[in-house]
Amino acid sequence: MNFRFQNLLGAPYRGGNTVVTEDGVLLSPVGNRVSATDLLKSQTQTLPFEASTNIARIAASPDGAFLLAVDDASGALFINLRRRAVLHRMNFKRPVTALRFSPDGALIAVGLGKLLQIWRSPGFRKEFFPFQLERTYPDCAGAVTALDWSPDSKYLLAGSKDLTVRLFSLQGSKGQNKPFLFLGHRDAIVGAFFSMEKKSGRVFRAYTISRDGAIFTWNLVESHDFDDQEKLNSDPPSPGTPEQLSSRKDQGEDPMDIESNKKKRKNFGGGDDDENSETPLHKARWELLKKDFFMQAPAKLTACDYHRELDMVVVAFSNGVFGLYQMPDFVCIHLLSISREKITTAVFNKLGNWLTFGCAKLGQLLVWEWRSESYILKQQGHYFDVNCLAYSPDSQMLATGADDNKVKVWTVSSGFCFITFSEHTNAVTAVHFMTNNHTLLSASLDGTVRAWDLFRYRNFRTFTTPSPRQFVSLSSDPSGEVICAGTLDSFEIFVWSMKTGRLLDVLGGHEGPVHALMFSPTSSVLASSSWDKTVRLWDVFEGKGAVETFPHNHDVLTVVYRPDGKQLACSTLDGHINFWDPIDGLLMYTIEGRRDIAGGRLMTDRRSASNSSLGKYFTSLCYSADGSYIFAGGNSKYICMYDVADQVLLRRFQTTRNLSLDGVLDFLNSKKMTDAGPLDLIDDENSDTEVGIDQQTRECLGHGLPGSMPNRGRPIVRTKSLKIAPTGRSWAAATTEGVLMYSIDESFVFDPTDLDVDVTPEAVEEALESNQPQRALLLSLRLNEDSLIKKCIFSVRPLDIPTVSSSIPFKYLQRLIEAFADLLENCPHLEFLLRWSQELCKAHGHAIQQNSRSLLPSLRSLQKAISKLHQDLTDTCSSNEYLLRYLCSTSTKMQ
Repeated sequence: MNFRFQNLLGAPYRGGNTVVTEDGVLLSPVGNRVSATDLLKSQTQTLPFEASTNIARIAASPDGAFLLAVDDASGALFINLRRRAVLHRMNFKRPVTALRFSPDGALIAVGLGKLLQIWRSPGFRKEFFPFQLERTYPDCAGAVTALDWSPDSKYLLAGSKDLTVRLFSLQGSKGQNKPFLFLGHRDAIVGAFFSMEKKSGRVFRAYTISRDGAIFTWNLVESHDFDDQEKLNSDPPSPGTPEQLSSRKDQGEDPMDIESNKKKRKNFGGGDDDENSETPLHKARWELLKKDFFMQAPAKLTACDYHRELDMVVVAFSNGVFGLYQMPDFVCIHLLSISREKITTAVFNKLGNWLTFGCAKLGQLLVWEWRSESYILKQQGHYFDVNCLAYSPDSQMLATGADDNKVKVWTVSSGFCFITFSEHTNAVTAVHFMTNNHTLLSASLDGTVRAWDLFRYRNFRTFTTPSPRQFVSLSSDPSGEVICAGTLDSFEIFVWSMKTGRLLDVLGGHEGPVHALMFSPTSSVLASSSWDKTVRLWDVFEGKGAVETFPHNHDVLTVVYRPDGKQLACSTLDGHINFWDPIDGLLMYTIEGRRDIAGGRLMTDRRSASNSSLGKYFTSLCYSADGSYIFAGGNSKYICMYDVADQVLLRRFQTTRNLSLDGVLDFLNSKKMTDAGPLDLIDDENSDTEVGIDQQTRECLGHGLPGSMPNRGRPIVRTKSLKIAPTGRSWAAATTEGVLMYSIDESFVFDPTDLDVDVTPEAVEEALESNQPQRALLLSLRLNEDSLIKKCIFSVRPLDIPTVSSSIPFKYLQRLIEAFADLLENCPHLEFLLRWSQELCKAHGHAIQQNSRSLLPSLRSLQKAISKLHQDLTDTCSSNEYLLRYLCSTSTKMQ
């Protein structure tokens, strides 16, 4: 029962900005969650916390230790990334349009509409209210859209929708810090950046980028006319104004006076002179060096980023084109099209060799290495609802089908989609893995059932009917000889031969759509459920028609077999789950689940959630691996877990707490109801959602999110499919948020066992120094620290491996096997680790056999790592066989 949220598949990106941390982790908002993709290890995990609504802006501290995530409701989460825990929560009270940490990590710049606020970063301090407001700048006439700090964290560039960029100083009193204005743009500002000299490290240039595709280059001009204190305190004329042009004519410099006035010159942005002689950047003189244009009209510039060390700019446009330019010469390095929709985020990594792009409408996330012109990451979620899912027999893969006509196959361990099949021409309604683990079946409303080869990644067989039909259910017998599919329109079940692809039989008798099919795990009996209020059992191989019929009082929505084949469960439209004995044809139990699944009121509901009967039924059922529990989900935010024998509710899993979805709240605010309907469903013709700067998430709401509605209203929370892994250690649910995965194997929080005051990292180090590797390994296993465990493994001498292996308690065996599986993928000491694995199996062989179910995931990971190494060594040896023969023969002749 201790299932916890593990990952979210099917949606790598849904809008907002992305961040690449110092250690190569890509952070991207996914609804009200944040997904962390390790680009070096090729793994993705969704952080185990939720915001109240969809996350709009995120910012990571320079050292990668903290993350600040702000949602559409202005709620902020301050997160410790290394422990994956929420440290603080607060509300900014206004919509956040821009967010940026200072380079030293001490300050946070927040754009709150027209206001710019500077907050003190909480860090690790223990305070009653950790967020401290340092300063507020109310100078902008439009919403702040871009922020950039100077390297010394003393100055800040802020671009806004009022077509200007302001240079703020954080030093001195508030009255003297009037910002410097960069003028001349003709559209909203998308990016503003400081540029540094590589040798001196001082700021000497700035770039401003606007939405119409213009980039302005500004140079900092050193001036010697600041001796007059009154002129020092006065503001210099802004570039582009008549005052500035006339002042430049009046300030003609004589080359003979340069040397005499050298002592009066001031360095800007941190030169070699005394700090007291530095002129503040916001009081200095800036000149417009040049204007450049990207020439992508009528497309708009939607995202940009700048890398200081490389002096390069990356820009992205609404037509899916991105460009990489070397500054300040404005040399185009790459100009490519990567999407057919608007690119909503573009960002450099720390080294500047990887570019990250995101398309919110398509749910697309790309990481591109521009030097080698190759993809580091290329992921795209389903465009519409995920209708169905299926686990592979070894629980290592997960297949999903959706309304976007695509079938995707995901690797459960990494969270990545490794193949997409797009041959279907209509919505995919059912997917099913064959027992051979390398064949996948899919049924669609386009009238075809297709078989996919997961070795060659191709459609090797297509099953059709004499006249077009719409298939909504799919199953195959345990031997894999026949394929059965139920229809939506003709109410028939079609049976094909897997080997020949021929249509063998058509099973008729149902009077409504056949929405569920499942073969008995132990026999060739097929169970089908239909909206005609019956469940029928068919003997497919005998061809005698329906063997047994189980009548119900309401429409039957789904049917499943217990893993031992001795029980049948089906859900009906009245919210009941009925359990039948398929052998004797008797009704065994009935669970009434209307109260359990009830919850959440839709905006269009005229009744409260407790009084409404809409959606109070289960559309998907799934037995646990041992058959003692059953999971049930439907058009609700809850997934229920029942004990079958006692017919009691054990636990309810709430799939989401995202208030951006409809059906999450039990009680709605009546003030939002008008004569024209709910306020959230009324389109605002004057809104600026098409700008793509501060409303990226809302713009894709009516298109890209699973469960979206055609009237651009909020998606409705629901669960369409439930499946448990064959190992019984995890289960997955196809929901509006995507494919949620719950597991009891992985632990993302600090969860040590058998701790006391003497079990510390210092004690492990002392044991290693005193040459006690066995004690050190046991202490590290009790601490459950991965780095310490691996360090202690390598401290054991090869001759002592058998002795240490036999002394490891069984409860630590799984953790040790997981460490070996990880080391085999990343460590060159192959023989040493294989000997460890061999001795562990020898010492604990009987215990492993007795507890194979609990150890199966870790053993499979170890087997996968060993098999991969074996294949690599085999290929290497076979390619070098003749070279080795030649070297051996040459050495023999020389002797």
